[in-house]
Amino acid sequence: MHTRNRLSRAEQGSAAFSFVWFLMVALLFQGGLCLKGASPERFDVVVYGATSAGIGAAVQVARMGRRVVLVEPGRHVGGLTTSGLGWTDSGNKAVVGGISREFYRRIKKHYDDPAAWTFGRREQYARYRANDDAMWTFEPHVAEAVFLAMLGEAGVPVVFGERLNRAPGEGVQFDGGRITGIRMESGTVFAGSMFVDATYEGDLMAAAGVSYTVGREGNRQYGETINGVQKARNQWNHRFVTPVDPYRVPGDASSGLLFGIDPGPYPEDGEGDRRLQAYCFRMCMSQDPENRVPFPKPADYDESRYELLFRVLASGDLRFPMSPDPMPNGKTDTNNSGAFSTDYIGQNYDYPEAGYDERARMIAEHETYQKGFMWTLANHERVPKTLRDRMARWGLAADEFLDNDHWPHQIYVREARRMVSDYVMSELDCRRLKATPASIGMGSYNMDSHNCMRWVTPEGTVQNEGDIQISPGGSYQISYRAIVPKAGEVGNLLVPVCVSSSHIAYGSIRMEPVFIILGQSAGTAAVLALEQGVSVQQVPYATLRERLRMDGQVLE
Repeated sequence: MHTRNRLSRAEQGSAAFSFVWFLMVALLFQGGLCLKGASPERFDVVVYGATSAGIGAAVQVARMGRRVVLVEPGRHVGGLTTSGLGWTDSGNKAVVGGISREFYRRIKKHYDDPAAWTFGRREQYARYRANDDAMWTFEPHVAEAVFLAMLGEAGVPVVFGERLNRAPGEGVQFDGGRITGIRMESGTVFAGSMFVDATYEGDLMAAAGVSYTVGREGNRQYGETINGVQKARNQWNHRFVTPVDPYRVPGDASSGLLFGIDPGPYPEDGEGDRRLQAYCFRMCMSQDPENRVPFPKPADYDESRYELLFRVLASGDLRFPMSPDPMPNGKTDTNNSGAFSTDYIGQNYDYPEAGYDERARMIAEHETYQKGFMWTLANHERVPKTLRDRMARWGLAADEFLDNDHWPHQIYVREARRMVSDYVMSELDCRRLKATPASIGMGSYNMDSHNCMRWVTPEGTVQNEGDIQISPGGSYQISYRAIVPKAGEVGNLLVPVCVSSSHIAYGSIRMEPVFIILGQSAGTAAVLALEQGVSVQQVPYATLRERLRMDGQVLE
């Protein structure tokens, strides 16, 4: 039997936690702060949101010799990449270049060290391949340490806990059609010549008056085939595969619908609506007794939230109701799977436009739902014993998310606002049915939407709607025009996350490696716009293309 000396779980956790927070504090005080009431320090580029895209943008600006600050409303960098999404949805890895590929190469370098394998051996992990240049699966704390190291080496100051003031007319300062500064709720102002909104929600973009949309377009709007409502298309994935009654009293429509079922009206297939694909938390779990914390029962646990789950199981659908994809050291990136799982379907429609307090309430409800779901599977008597026994072997990874009770710090905002610019990426771009202008990077993953609603079928049973997983058939280009606002709106803002895209095209673009790619391209364009004294819409594409290629981006 293989044995090795190990630190105790608590010792490992404390060491990792202390190291990460040391780096965060060190980064926080680089470059100074822009204090309320003082003349704000001016930066060449202000990046709002330390998602993977924000990091790509900030590192690129710093490497090009310009003064940049990365402003993060929360306490961590990396967004979903450091918050449990370690099973990288990358598609064709050959088109992942630049800073994005550098990140995954650094992940590989970390796991090349035998000392990185605390709860296993690298030879036993199928997704570690010694001869590969990069590695695409990883633990959350490793991803955050890599990102922090990249930021530190580039000399990027990171300011945590500063949230944009979203009160009308308060958060964005203008001079003509250009942003001069952004004001936080604390009163702190970050002044700059160029700005990047790298948040998942697009808060800076919206506050700046940029055109955007929320929800699903109808197929007719952009000549698509798989956008809009999709009640009939998907007959196999993440759906109810057995008849399940939707009513509180089975068979009695007058008793009302169970929680989570949309009462309608239901648009026709292919029509647009304001519904969003569901959010969840990407839990990091472990079966190792030395590194496992039992699933907690929420204080506000509500058994009625899981009646559909009980009925699914009673109907004979005993599929394991989640996908615990394996990460190094016996951990997981746990995703939604099946008819009733970790996605909190239909409970996020108001999130993109909601205020901070309302968002916090919705995030807390998602957390309560998902923790309650896990506790139910492991403990509730209406769950078959075979499934309970299987779930009892799992728990939350004890050495992850140490400042948040081992729970991911970032909810998976699969989509929120999307900019509407002079060019809108669509299914036609993803399928290469038309030429995409001014490529700044490539995508290749499935056009992937999680379910958007639960509805009652004409047969009187419950069904999920909105799940689409269709390959684009290869790699495709992403246009520079999709990350800049319309001409005449804002001349010094770039938006590499909430890009100008239809709902279904965004389902492919929204992958974390692509966000890093687009962030790097946004940072490059910001610097070139400064150097040439032009708006972001006027950056000469030939100059941008040359610099992107020089820095390792894959454009075609």
